[in-house]
Amino acid sequence: MTPTIEFIFDFASPNAYFAYRALPPILERTGANLDINPCLLGGIFKATGNKAPFIAFAPIKGKFEYEMLEIKRFVAKHKLDRFRMNPHFPVNSLMLMRGYIGAREAGVGPAFLEMGLKGMWEDGLKLDDPEVLKGAIDGAGLDSASLLAAALSESVKQKLAENTAAAVARGVFGVPTFFVDKEMFFGKERLGQVEEAVEAAKAAG
Repeated sequence: MTPTIEFIFDFASPNAYFAYRALPPILERTGANLDINPCLLGGIFKATGNKAPFIAFAPIKGKFEYEMLEIKRFVAKHKLDRFRMNPHFPVNSLMLMRGYIGAREAGVGPAFLEMGLKGMWEDGLKLDDPEVLKGAIDGAGLDSASLLAAALSESVKQKLAENTAAAVARGVFGVPTFFVDKEMFFGKERLGQVEEAVEAAKAAG
């Protein structure tokens, strides 16, 4: 059986962007499947008492600066030259995440995913502004009217809430988090361990 990497994902996290962009070589080497599980990072933070690194590290002398250094190293290692820190950060990702669930249900999930990643972390768009989000969706060749209508549906709202609550119940406290079988790995720095876990699962049959 082919192993699967489950990715607890929210557009709001720059580290989720980094991890997603760095995953393709791992998927190619291992043959693993990727299962993106859309969850609301704000909801995870609220449920666990966690905070974004940019906030949590701010009072600690040197730690924020080191976090930025690690980002520079990761960007250089994986040649993520298109990355730009969003000038509107933090951006509320609620409608974006609901829209992504709606897009998946409509069969256009990959195109919406790319639109959101590019808009947030390459083009610096304020995607919690309804008009900006609408323009980005249409600009990607998608139907903003139907996707934003889906984002407001009770079924999509419930799906995102359920995904988020289920992730917290499994021990998730932030994004990006990965699962290989029942093993949890947090952070883009754990991608090497994720690959090792996939290879171990393959070896175990």
